[in-house]
Amino acid sequence: MRSTLRLLAAALLVVPVLAGTATAATAAEHFEQTQKVGQDEVVSTVVGGRSTETTISRPGSWYLKAHFSALRLVAGDVLTVANPAGTESYRYTADPLASGTASADATGFWAMSITGDRAVVSIKGRDGGAPHPASRVKLDKITRGFTDAELAREAELAPMSICGTNDYRDVACYQSSNPTEFGKTRPVAKLLRNGGSLCTAWRVGPNNRMLTNNHCFTSGTGIEVWFNYQCPTCGGTTSATVTKVLVSSVLKTNASLDYTLFSVTNFSTISSFGYLELDARVPAVGEEMYIVGHPAGKLKKLSLRDDQSGGGYCKVTAVRVNGDSSQSDIAYKCDTEGGSSGSPVLSRQTHKVIGLHHWGGCPNQGVRIDLIAAQVNPLL
Repeated sequence: MRSTLRLLAAALLVVPVLAGTATAATAAEHFEQTQKVGQDEVVSTVVGGRSTETTISRPGSWYLKAHFSALRLVAGDVLTVANPAGTESYRYTADPLASGTASADATGFWAMSITGDRAVVSIKGRDGGAPHPASRVKLDKITRGFTDAELAREAELAPMSICGTNDYRDVACYQSSNPTEFGKTRPVAKLLRNGGSLCTAWRVGPNNRMLTNNHCFTSGTGIEVWFNYQCPTCGGTTSATVTKVLVSSVLKTNASLDYTLFSVTNFSTISSFGYLELDARVPAVGEEMYIVGHPAGKLKKLSLRDDQSGGGYCKVTAVRVNGDSSQSDIAYKCDTEGGSSGSPVLSRQTHKVIGLHHWGGCPNQGVRIDLIAAQVNPLL
C-alpha cells in the first residue's frame, strides 16, 4: 500500500525567518512514513473439549497475531498463546483484559503477537493439567507478518527517503564510536498498529508517557509497542529479547502538529529502557542531529551520518518549514523509510529531542518539538 503523498508548493515549503536561521528549499513530494507489514486472514478453529491445543503455522512470517471470540473458561483454566519453545508466552483467564496483553473489539479480543512463524494456542488447567471439558474458545482471525520477500516487494512500492547513499546502521554499530548517541536509542520502540502496519514511538520523561505521530494513531485499540527490537551486534540479523506492551490510553493528540501522546499497559516491564528529554527550542540551521527508529520495520537503526553533508553527521538544513501547519517543521537529509514516522530527532549538541519525524521526501521533515512541548508538558 502506497504511503499517502503530501504535495507541497515551492513557495510554501520554507518561510523566511531571521537572517542565518533558515535556508532555501526546493519543491519536493512529502509523505507520511508508515509501513504495511502484514495482512489479516479469516480462520475457524475451536480450542477446547476434545482438542485443547492447536498450532498456527505460516512459514516465513515474522510474527503471528491471533483473534479470539466466544471465550468461555471455567474458573482456574487458562488460555495460552506462545511460541513453540515457550520463551514468549501470554496467558489469559476468563477476563482476558486483566492481563494487560489483550485488546478487545466488537467480537472478542486480539492476543499479543508472537514473534516468528508458529504460534501454539492451548487451554490448560490451573496446574498445567487437563482443563475443564466445558472450557473453550474460537480462533476466528489471525494477522500474519509478511515474509522477507513480501516485505521487499512492499518496500519497492513505497516511496523512499534515502537521501543519496543509505547511511543508517544498526544501533549496535555505534556502541563504541558514539556511546552517547547509542545510549539514547533504548527508549525508542517499534509500533505494530492493529497487526498490519507500523510506526516508531519513544518514551518521553520518567513517567508512563510515549510520543508518536497523530497519523500513526489517534485511538490506541490493538496497538503493540515493542522495546529492544534491535540487533545486539553490528550487522546482525536477529533481534535481542523483545518486551511487548500495549497502548493503554491516548492522553493528547493533535493533527496540525502530528503528534499523539499516550501511555502503555504493564509500564513496569519497560521502565528500565529509560527515556528521552525534550529540548524546547528552535534548532539552528547547520546543527548536527540524528534519528533513531525502525525504517521499513527493520531492527532499530541509528541515522547519524549523512553523505549529503560531505560524509559528516546529519544536520538541520532548514527551520520553520511548513508541515501540516505553517512553520511547524524542521528539515534534514538523515535517511528514513516507511516505518520511521514517529521517530525522535535529537540534537548532537544537547542529546535531547528537537523534532518528531513525520515526513519523508528528501529533505525529510520533523515537527518542531518546542511547539509540541508547549502542549504536552503539563501531562508529562
